[in-house]
Amino acid sequence: MSKKILVWFRNDLRLHDNEMLVEAIAKSDAILPVYIIDPRLLGPTKYGTLKTGSIRAQFILESVAALRNSLKQIGGNLLIAEGKPEEIIPSLVQEYEINEVYHHREVAEEETQVSTLVENGLWKLRINLKHFIGHTLYNKEDLPFPIKDIPDAFNQFKKKIERDAIIKPCFLAPDRINVAEVIDWGIIPTLTDLQLVAHEKDNRSDFEFAGGETAGINTLQKVIVSMQQAASTKNLILASKLSAWLAMGCLSPRKVYWEIKKMEGMPNTKAMFNHVLLGLLWRDYFRFMFKKYGNTFFKPDGFGSQGIVDEANTEENFNSWKNGQTGFAIVDAVMNELNQTGYISNIARQTAALYLINNLEVSWVLGAAYFEEKLIDYNPASNWGNWANMAGVGNDQKTKSVFDLDKNIKNLDPKGNYALTWAS
Repeated sequence: MSKKILVWFRNDLRLHDNEMLVEAIAKSDAILPVYIIDPRLLGPTKYGTLKTGSIRAQFILESVAALRNSLKQIGGNLLIAEGKPEEIIPSLVQEYEINEVYHHREVAEEETQVSTLVENGLWKLRINLKHFIGHTLYNKEDLPFPIKDIPDAFNQFKKKIERDAIIKPCFLAPDRINVAEVIDWGIIPTLTDLQLVAHEKDNRSDFEFAGGETAGINTLQKVIVSMQQAASTKNLILASKLSAWLAMGCLSPRKVYWEIKKMEGMPNTKAMFNHVLLGLLWRDYFRFMFKKYGNTFFKPDGFGSQGIVDEANTEENFNSWKNGQTGFAIVDAVMNELNQTGYISNIARQTAALYLINNLEVSWVLGAAYFEEKLIDYNPASNWGNWANMAGVGNDQKTKSVFDLDKNIKNLDPKGNYALTWAS
């Protein structure tokens, strides 16, 4: 009897450096690659925002289409289904006589809860759900400390892992796969099907995000070319935009690291290399912190106590902030860019967050939820971890006093051009 493995793709939409896929191919006679569009990832939140707005939803759909195309090129396909994974996966297991299910482990509450529900459903069928780790630069088992002992201070974390941990090489992308016989592989829905409205490109943006592994690798190559020039603000922001492909797993963090590592010895590349590496380390840090502390990051008081919240004016102040109508030019510009493009720089995110929390006295969780809807590069750990830090309720309490709105504004827009560009 032949062995079939169902490969459940989530935020890992790539062929390169995908241990789950490589192992599934090696240990089976045929695989069934599956992507499930879960309505819970598109619906409203308790904060009055959407889980996923139209800009990121479009990026996700493009990434799924690109993965399907890549699988077709090596003899496969991708089954697309809509519904709850805990209902769909056990059903597919029975229909296609699947022997085992593979997936990548997540760290945030809602994502891990879905995994648990799937695992429970498969357990009733006596089928194993095998978990893989593929979202971080450093593998959990290669860290110089157990998760419970990870330093809370980022600088300590960085120092210890750079000294004592290794970054593994990438897994090669498969060049051939055998897939199960499927009559209907399903269709990829449109934004309209998902009850979302397509967003028109804003001509003020000089960058266009396109979902998928190939687009991610092409952007990485542009970053590598730009590394050979002096590290300008424009080049650093280009490198930071890799976060969109990293968030959906179209790019592996290790792929990014090893590609830029090749350039390390070239003239002018050090600042860019350090910038990219620092971004990858922050991603790992927040992900491991979520593993260590779980849901504390989603609570308004987090690891401390949030400051003053103006309950009476929260709705009015929050609406003016998210619509770019506070009357404070630089903050309005940041929010206009976010709303129009789905992307803003890290310093712009900090500026908007500090103003919402400290000047408008709105609870930081509303801002985090709005960024969750709007950001094309949203991932739970980085988003909620960063917002908690901004609010002074993060797990590293030493960061409470390091953020300065005036200093941020000077760095973000020294000549006032940014505020003029994104004025309305």
